[in-house]
Amino acid sequence: MGLDLQETFRALKHRNYRLFYFGHGMSLIGTWMQRTATIWLVYRLTQSPEILGNVDFIGQIAGVVLIPVAGVLLDRWNRYRVILWTQVLSMVQALALAALVFTGTVAVWHIVVLNTVLGMINSFDMPARQAFISQIVEDKDDLANAIALNSAMFNGARIIGPSIAGLAIAAFGEGLCYLFNGLSYIAILGALLAMRLTVPQAVVVSPDNIIGGLAEGCTYTYHSLPIRMVLLLLALLSLVGFPVMPLMPLFAGQVLGGGPEILGWLMAAFGMGALVGTICLAARKTVVGIEKVIAINSVVFAVGLIAFSLSTVLWLSLPIAFIMGFGLIAQMASTNTIIQSLVDEDKRGRVMSLYVLSFGGITPIGSLFAGHAAGMIGTPATFFISGMLALAGAIVFAWNLPAWRIAACPIYSKKGLI
Repeated sequence: MGLDLQETFRALKHRNYRLFYFGHGMSLIGTWMQRTATIWLVYRLTQSPEILGNVDFIGQIAGVVLIPVAGVLLDRWNRYRVILWTQVLSMVQALALAALVFTGTVAVWHIVVLNTVLGMINSFDMPARQAFISQIVEDKDDLANAIALNSAMFNGARIIGPSIAGLAIAAFGEGLCYLFNGLSYIAILGALLAMRLTVPQAVVVSPDNIIGGLAEGCTYTYHSLPIRMVLLLLALLSLVGFPVMPLMPLFAGQVLGGGPEILGWLMAAFGMGALVGTICLAARKTVVGIEKVIAINSVVFAVGLIAFSLSTVLWLSLPIAFIMGFGLIAQMASTNTIIQSLVDEDKRGRVMSLYVLSFGGITPIGSLFAGHAAGMIGTPATFFISGMLALAGAIVFAWNLPAWRIAACPIYSKKGLI
């Protein structure tokens, strides 16, 4: 049993990754508290599914536009310093929201503006963190494990954060969640400042202008069939599946007849499933065969979403939310692992920005459509249609797995993975 645990958590033997893991984990609890508080605050202020979708879309679209440009710059800038600055700016954003809520002056337009600022910050922060992992895990055999553990940390926070947020909102209001998130950035800032980096960032030989660098990264990704296929599937699931989260308050309030406590339980169940899925992924010893994991978990999520749309009672919705979380995040973590394993080092920042764009950029568009669809046909019907579309995409991906393997095996061989 001890050997299995050592294998599952082997990336934590690297000091820099260990600092990042625990510091970022504390910060992410605050992030999930803020996310839960924001969707509930908008719902409380407006009671409107359309506005929920619009706020999520407007708040993120500015950042979406910047993500590809950020990828080019991250292959040239010092990613460590970029991450330091994004944490500081995110702290300021959270504390500004806390001040607005505590003073009773918060309005929807405040949330939109500050979410837009956060989206712009995240357009640099998210791909920078993804690309930075390869720099703080010295043994590349442990990279896939580090990515899986990172996803497990993210989803552990997804369990703890919304659970605390649901209780905190009911007892004290949304302001406490924003305050805790602002203060939680102290943990990741301390961890970053304590690091001693020994692995240099790869030197990029690419066009001097941003457009040329962006075109080079997109061309490389397009011509890599394994990376292209997994990114397209991830983009589809982000379009039709991720809007489950911003619409969850509607499901909790209108279908289950609950309040912030029920919302917290649903998001925690989703996060628990995601945590279990990523821990199972961390126990894998090789990336070979992980394409099957992507196909299977895409089906699991899609079927779970269809079943969730048909549920009208909490005791059934909670285990289904667990299944959805398991499927969706295991699929995402597997996609991340494959891309990080296959990508050339000098293009890592650009390709990881496209990875982030495939879910972070597509999700706001999905939220916009889903919010309006929920207003017209209802939240359950919206979830059902989304589940059917996700299932169709998963089946197409699975059907093309033989071609995927033919293209991926030479790259695996070149990198010494097989």
